[in-house]
Amino acid sequence: MSLFDRNTMSKNLNILVLLCVILFFNHALGKSARYVSCGSVLKLMNSATKVRLHSHDVKYGTGSGQQSVTGVEEKDDGNSHWVVKAENGKQCTRGEPIQCGSIIRLEHLSTNKNLHSHLFPSPISNKQEISAYGSNGVGDTGDNWKLICDGSFWDRKGEVSFQHIDTDVYLGVSGRQFGRPISGQAEVIGDFSISSSSQWLAMEGLFIHKNEFDSRTVSHDPSEL
Repeated sequence: MSLFDRNTMSKNLNILVLLCVILFFNHALGKSARYVSCGSVLKLMNSATKVRLHSHDVKYGTGSGQQSVTGVEEKDDGNSHWVVKAENGKQCTRGEPIQCGSIIRLEHLSTNKNLHSHLFPSPISNKQEISAYGSNGVGDTGDNWKLICDGSFWDRKGEVSFQHIDTDVYLGVSGRQFGRPISGQAEVIGDFSISSSSQWLAMEGLFIHKNEFDSRTVSHDPSEL
Protein backbone atom coordinates (compact mmCIF):
# COMPACT_ATOMS: atom_id res chain seq x y z
CA MET A 1 0.00 0.00 0.00
CA SER A 2 1.39 3.38 -0.95
CA LEU A 3 1.84 6.29 1.42
CA PHE A 4 -0.91 8.12 -0.46
CA ASP A 5 -3.36 5.26 0.13
CA ARG A 6 -2.49 5.09 3.83
CA ASN A 7 -3.02 8.84 4.23
CA THR A 8 -6.36 8.62 2.41
CA MET A 9 -7.51 5.74 4.63
CA SER A 10 -6.43 7.61 7.75
CA LYS A 11 -8.30 10.74 6.66
CA ASN A 12 -11.45 8.73 5.85
CA LEU A 13 -11.25 6.99 9.23
CA ASN A 14 -10.98 10.33 11.02
CA ILE A 15 -14.01 11.63 9.13
CA LEU A 16 -15.97 8.48 10.01
CA VAL A 17 -15.10 8.84 13.70
CA LEU A 18 -16.09 12.52 13.63
CA LEU A 19 -19.44 11.68 12.01
CA CYS A 20 -20.10 9.01 14.65
CA VAL A 21 -19.36 11.50 17.43
CA ILE A 22 -21.66 14.12 15.85
CA LEU A 23 -24.47 11.57 15.48
CA PHE A 24 -24.01 10.45 19.08
CA PHE A 25 -24.17 14.02 20.37
CA ASN A 26 -27.21 14.81 18.24
CA HIS A 27 -29.00 11.72 19.51
CA ALA A 28 -28.34 12.65 23.12
CA LEU A 29 -29.28 16.28 22.52
CA GLY A 30 -32.47 15.36 20.68
CA LYS A 31 -33.53 12.99 23.44
CA SER A 32 -32.99 15.63 26.13
CA ALA A 33 -34.64 18.38 24.08
CA ARG A 34 -37.84 16.37 23.77
CA TYR A 35 -39.23 17.82 26.98
CA VAL A 36 -40.09 21.26 28.35
CA SER A 37 -37.81 21.94 31.30
CA CYS A 38 -37.33 24.31 34.20
CA GLY A 39 -36.13 27.69 32.92
CA SER A 40 -37.42 27.20 29.38
CA VAL A 41 -38.96 30.25 27.69
CA LEU A 42 -41.83 29.38 25.39
CA LYS A 43 -45.07 30.38 23.73
CA LEU A 44 -48.22 28.38 24.44
CA MET A 45 -50.85 27.90 21.73
CA ASN A 46 -54.41 26.92 22.52
CA SER A 47 -55.20 23.75 20.57
CA ALA A 48 -58.82 24.65 19.83
CA THR A 49 -58.57 28.34 18.91
CA LYS A 50 -54.91 28.55 17.74
CA VAL A 51 -54.24 31.70 19.77
CA ARG A 52 -51.07 32.14 21.82
CA LEU A 53 -51.18 33.00 25.51
CA HIS A 54 -50.38 36.70 25.80
CA SER A 55 -50.09 39.52 28.29
CA HIS A 56 -49.16 43.21 28.26
CA ASP A 57 -49.23 46.26 30.51
CA VAL A 58 -52.98 46.74 30.09
CA LYS A 59 -55.17 46.32 33.17
CA TYR A 60 -58.69 44.93 33.31
CA GLY A 61 -61.35 47.62 33.64
CA THR A 62 -63.46 45.28 35.79
CA GLY A 63 -62.84 42.49 38.29
CA SER A 64 -59.44 42.57 39.96
CA GLY A 65 -58.04 45.42 37.88
CA GLN A 66 -54.83 43.41 37.51
CA GLN A 67 -52.79 43.04 34.31
CA SER A 68 -54.85 41.35 31.62
CA VAL A 69 -54.05 38.01 29.99
CA THR A 70 -55.43 37.34 26.51
CA GLY A 71 -54.86 35.25 23.40
CA VAL A 72 -53.39 36.53 20.12
CA GLU A 73 -53.18 34.95 16.68
CA GLU A 74 -49.82 36.52 15.76
CA LYS A 75 -47.07 33.93 15.86
CA ASP A 76 -44.28 36.52 16.15
CA ASP A 77 -45.84 38.64 18.91
CA GLY A 78 -43.17 39.74 21.39
CA ASN A 79 -45.45 39.71 24.44
CA SER A 80 -46.30 36.01 24.36
CA HIS A 81 -43.20 34.51 26.01
CA TRP A 82 -43.52 32.68 29.33
CA VAL A 83 -40.80 31.33 31.63
CA VAL A 84 -41.40 27.93 33.26
CA LYS A 85 -40.68 28.02 37.01
CA ALA A 86 -41.32 25.98 40.16
CA GLU A 87 -44.33 26.60 42.38
CA ASN A 88 -44.50 29.65 44.64
CA GLY A 89 -41.75 29.66 47.26
CA LYS A 90 -39.73 26.88 45.64
CA GLN A 91 -37.06 26.52 42.99
CA CYS A 92 -36.40 23.92 40.31
CA THR A 93 -33.13 22.92 38.68
CA ARG A 94 -32.60 24.63 35.34
CA GLY A 95 -32.79 22.11 32.55
CA GLU A 96 -34.67 19.45 34.52
CA PRO A 97 -37.67 18.14 32.52
CA ILE A 98 -41.02 19.11 34.06
CA GLN A 99 -42.90 16.06 35.30
CA CYS A 100 -46.59 15.61 34.55
CA GLY A 101 -48.50 16.40 37.73
CA SER A 102 -45.96 19.01 38.85
CA ILE A 103 -47.02 22.33 40.31
CA ILE A 104 -45.45 25.16 38.32
CA ARG A 105 -45.64 28.87 37.63
CA LEU A 106 -45.48 30.68 34.30
CA GLU A 107 -43.84 34.10 34.41
CA HIS A 108 -44.58 36.61 31.66
CA LEU A 109 -41.16 37.49 30.28
CA SER A 110 -41.86 41.12 29.32
CA THR A 111 -43.53 42.27 32.55
CA ASN A 112 -42.18 39.76 35.11
CA LYS A 113 -45.65 38.96 36.39
CA ASN A 114 -46.94 35.43 36.94
CA LEU A 115 -49.94 33.77 35.33
CA HIS A 116 -52.58 34.05 38.05
CA SER A 117 -56.21 33.40 38.90
CA HIS A 118 -58.63 34.13 41.75
CA LEU A 119 -62.36 34.33 42.45
CA PHE A 120 -63.23 37.18 40.10
CA PRO A 121 -65.48 36.71 37.04
CA SER A 122 -63.90 36.97 33.61
CA PRO A 123 -64.90 40.22 31.85
CA ILE A 124 -66.87 38.83 28.89
CA SER A 125 -68.06 35.25 29.45
CA ASN A 126 -68.44 35.42 33.25
CA LYS A 127 -66.19 32.41 33.78
CA GLN A 128 -63.14 32.99 36.03
CA GLU A 129 -60.65 35.79 35.46
CA ILE A 130 -57.06 35.03 34.47
CA SER A 131 -54.54 37.78 35.14
CA ALA A 132 -50.81 38.43 35.46
CA TYR A 133 -49.78 39.24 39.01
CA GLY A 134 -46.75 39.97 41.19
CA SER A 135 -43.56 41.99 40.97
CA ASN A 136 -40.23 40.84 39.57
CA GLY A 137 -41.52 37.29 39.35
CA VAL A 138 -42.71 37.14 42.97
CA GLY A 139 -46.42 36.68 43.68
CA ASP A 140 -48.45 34.28 45.83
CA THR A 141 -50.15 30.87 45.75
CA GLY A 142 -52.62 32.17 43.18
CA ASP A 143 -49.77 31.75 40.67
CA ASN A 144 -49.60 27.96 41.12
CA TRP A 145 -50.80 25.65 38.34
CA LYS A 146 -50.82 21.86 38.11
CA LEU A 147 -49.47 20.51 34.83
CA ILE A 148 -51.79 17.84 33.42
CA CYS A 149 -50.33 15.70 30.65
CA ASP A 150 -49.90 12.12 29.46
CA GLY A 151 -46.69 10.25 30.15
CA SER A 152 -43.96 11.06 32.63
CA PHE A 153 -42.80 14.50 31.43
CA TRP A 154 -44.07 17.57 29.56
CA ASP A 155 -43.48 16.53 25.96
CA ARG A 156 -42.92 19.48 23.62
CA LYS A 157 -45.17 17.89 21.00
CA GLY A 158 -47.95 16.81 23.36
CA GLU A 159 -51.09 18.64 24.50
CA VAL A 160 -51.19 19.73 28.13
CA SER A 161 -53.65 21.42 30.47
CA PHE A 162 -53.10 23.70 33.46
CA GLN A 163 -55.31 23.43 36.55
CA HIS A 164 -55.28 26.30 39.02
CA ILE A 165 -54.32 25.01 42.46
CA ASP A 166 -56.27 27.48 44.61
CA THR A 167 -59.57 27.38 42.69
CA ASP A 168 -59.47 24.18 40.55
CA VAL A 169 -60.32 25.91 37.25
CA TYR A 170 -58.55 25.07 33.98
CA LEU A 171 -56.69 27.62 31.85
CA GLY A 172 -58.75 27.99 28.69
CA VAL A 173 -60.12 30.27 25.98
CA SER A 174 -63.79 31.25 25.84
CA GLY A 175 -64.03 31.96 22.10
CA ARG A 176 -65.03 35.56 22.79
CA GLN A 177 -63.02 38.64 21.77
CA PHE A 178 -62.30 41.99 23.41
CA GLY A 179 -63.04 45.43 22.04
CA ARG A 180 -60.89 48.48 22.69
CA PRO A 181 -58.14 48.94 23.80
CA ILE A 182 -57.22 45.33 22.94
CA SER A 183 -59.55 44.79 20.00
CA GLY A 184 -59.59 41.31 18.50
CA GLN A 185 -57.67 39.63 21.30
CA ALA A 186 -59.24 36.47 22.70
CA GLU A 187 -60.61 36.17 26.22
CA VAL A 188 -58.51 33.76 28.30
CA ILE A 189 -60.47 32.25 31.18
CA GLY A 190 -60.46 29.86 34.06
CA ASP A 191 -62.94 27.20 32.93
CA PHE A 192 -64.84 25.05 35.39
CA SER A 193 -64.27 21.80 33.48
CA ILE A 194 -61.56 20.45 31.22
CA SER A 195 -62.29 20.50 27.47
CA SER A 196 -60.64 20.96 24.08
CA SER A 197 -60.47 24.72 24.73
CA SER A 198 -58.25 24.08 27.76
CA GLN A 199 -55.59 22.13 25.84
CA TRP A 200 -52.28 23.84 25.07
CA LEU A 201 -49.20 23.13 22.96
CA ALA A 202 -45.62 24.32 23.49
CA MET A 203 -44.62 26.27 20.40
CA GLU A 204 -41.75 28.70 19.71
CA GLY A 205 -39.15 29.14 22.41
CA LEU A 206 -35.78 28.53 24.01
CA PHE A 207 -35.72 25.13 25.66
CA ILE A 208 -33.05 24.61 28.31
CA HIS A 209 -32.04 21.01 28.92
CA LYS A 210 -29.35 18.81 30.39
CA ASN A 211 -27.28 16.07 28.84
CA GLU A 212 -24.24 14.02 29.69
CA PHE A 213 -21.83 16.45 28.07
CA ASP A 214 -22.96 19.88 29.25
CA SER A 215 -24.91 20.74 32.38
CA ARG A 216 -26.55 23.78 30.75
CA THR A 217 -27.61 23.69 27.12
CA VAL A 218 -30.13 25.72 25.18
CA SER A 219 -32.16 24.29 22.31
CA HIS A 220 -33.70 26.72 19.83
CA ASP A 221 -37.04 25.84 18.33
CA PRO A 222 -36.57 25.77 14.53
CA SER A 223 -39.14 28.54 14.12
CA GLU A 224 -37.16 30.71 16.57
CA LEU A 225 -39.02 33.12 18.83
